[in-house]
Amino acid sequence: MKNSFLTLLLSILTLSSIAGGKRFTRSEYIDMWKEEAIRQMVDHQIPASITMAQAILESGDGNSELASKSNNHFGIKCHSTWKGKKVYHDDDKKGECFRHYKNAFESFDDHSDFLKKKRYASLFEYNITDYKKWAKGLKKCGYATNPKYPDLLIRIIEDYHLDDLDKEGLARAKGDVIAKKDKRKKDSGKASADYDTDETLPEVNLSNRRAIRMSENNIKYIIGEAGDTPESIASDLDLMPWQIRKYNDFGKGHAPEEGEVIYIQPKRAKAKVHKHTVQEGETIWDISQKYGIKIKKIYKLNKMTPGTEPAAGTVLVIGRASR
Repeated sequence: MKNSFLTLLLSILTLSSIAGGKRFTRSEYIDMWKEEAIRQMVDHQIPASITMAQAILESGDGNSELASKSNNHFGIKCHSTWKGKKVYHDDDKKGECFRHYKNAFESFDDHSDFLKKKRYASLFEYNITDYKKWAKGLKKCGYATNPKYPDLLIRIIEDYHLDDLDKEGLARAKGDVIAKKDKRKKDSGKASADYDTDETLPEVNLSNRRAIRMSENNIKYIIGEAGDTPESIASDLDLMPWQIRKYNDFGKGHAPEEGEVIYIQPKRAKAKVHKHTVQEGETIWDISQKYGIKIKKIYKLNKMTPGTEPAAGTVLVIGRASR
């Protein structure tokens, strides 16, 4: 729950500055909102550096009319799904519709929710500390029309050392991991250490029901519970059933087992390790789930015919060779 006193204090400071004709400097704006950017990182796995840089760029350090009068710090337009208050400003076109928020905290929350849309799903395949890929990915996904948008974000991050916010976010996340270590072990069931590491983000409950973890291959996943179905998991996590089936290569009628790792993001093209020796009874699907690598990539890396299964003892290439 947000601190109501802090909300009131920031609102008073903002209104006082506007009324007095004072403009925020970039450093002042960062000091005001860096804690919120870090919170968004821990809660939503979006780099704090990216959130802060976008807010700086889109709001003109909090001085734009859209930010100062409508609390919209990210230039998010209405779109067809927006049911809240609206304001109109000239942007790419004259009189475009933008979202109006009660306070800036709502703007930061909505920005995180906005980036969770299917359109931006590929962003979450990047390492959370790789702000350069996130910046370029935002442009690729269509967040902004300015071809220099990624360069502008990267320059802001590097000039003001905003990547330090990412380090702080990870440090806080690790603190939560350590505090929840015993509980995590109990909840993990059959999940191995391959799927849980203190080098990644902690369990984050986005739905007041399911704990989100990060695999060694930097993919979000949950642990299956008794009675789970793709439909029930999708409902819990605000996803679509087809996403659960596709991300996990579930065949028709597959029912997730209790303790089973279930990915909620696409698997990757390569694993963190170079090779894997096939065990007795182990299938390509088992290996795919264990390392978070796409089935078709395993076949391609090993020049195998799709649909065939390797014999026990076969050594498969699944990732890059260590240098």
